[in-house]
Parts: sequence; C-alpha cells; structure tokens
Amino acid sequence: MKGKNKALFLDRDGTINIEKNYVYKIEDFEFIPGIFDLISDYQKEGFLIFIVTNQSGIARGMYTEIDYEILTRWMINQFKQKGIYITKVYHCPHHPEITGECNCRKPNPGMILQAIETYNISPVNSVLIGDKKRDFLAGKKAGIGKNLYIQDVLGNN
Repeated sequence: MKGKNKALFLDRDGTINIEKNYVYKIEDFEFIPGIFDLISDYQKEGFLIFIVTNQSGIARGMYTEIDYEILTRWMINQFKQKGIYITKVYHCPHHPEITGECNCRKPNPGMILQAIETYNISPVNSVLIGDKKRDFLAGKKAGIGKNLYIQDVLGNN
C-alpha cells in the first residue's frame, strides 16, 4: 500500500540480547553479535524499528516495571549511540497463569497490531525477527509479510 510505513519488529530476549533467565539488569544484558549491523541495514532501507517483548518476570514479581524501564532506556541509548533509532518498545508484563489472558502476550499479536495502527504501518511490507515460535506466530497473526528466526538471519546463536 502506498503511503504506509514499513516496519521491522524484533523480539528482545534471544534476538537482540543473549537469552538469560529474566534479564532486567544492565550488567546482565549482552547484545547478540551482529544485531547492530542487522538493524542498521533495515533502518537504512526505511524501516521503522520496533521491539515487541514478553516480560512475564514483571507478573512473576521477579522485577518491577521501573527495573524494566531503566534497562529499556539504557538499551535504547546503546542503539542511539550506534545511529539506530528505535521507534517504540512494546512490552507485555502479563502471564496467563498469574494475571489472566491478554491480547498482548505473544503469540497473540496485540503489541504488533497496536504499532500497525499507531504508526500507519503496512503489515505485508514489514518484517518480524524473533527466536521462538511464539514470535513467528504473533507476526503471522498480525499479517506481517516476512517472519524470520534470528538463528536463520545471523546464524550465530
């Protein structure tokens, strides 16, 4: 569709940073090798960059929204220092067994659909990259044109 934006949607844990259990501290956050170049390439092609991440550690009481926000601001700043602008980070703080069902927790497409609506995005011209089947399924349900596994894109994790 003409006049609509294209977007790159990225999962966080296991895609942007190395998967560790419930990362919420800066000192535990380790970027995946090659992720800056990958995202930069998409940005140069005119893609808006979004992060869509399940953060059930909040519902589980392992860390707070404030802990999450501190890490997120730091992460966004790391991207900014590399010339990468993250349009928005969406997160789902829920867990179905604790907070009940929601439409934002992947594999539900709520976070992606919200971005599509808010930022005038053409889903068919957009890309989602994640490390788990639930990421892939969320992209499919949202009508994202290309859904990829980070393992296939970077091949080093």
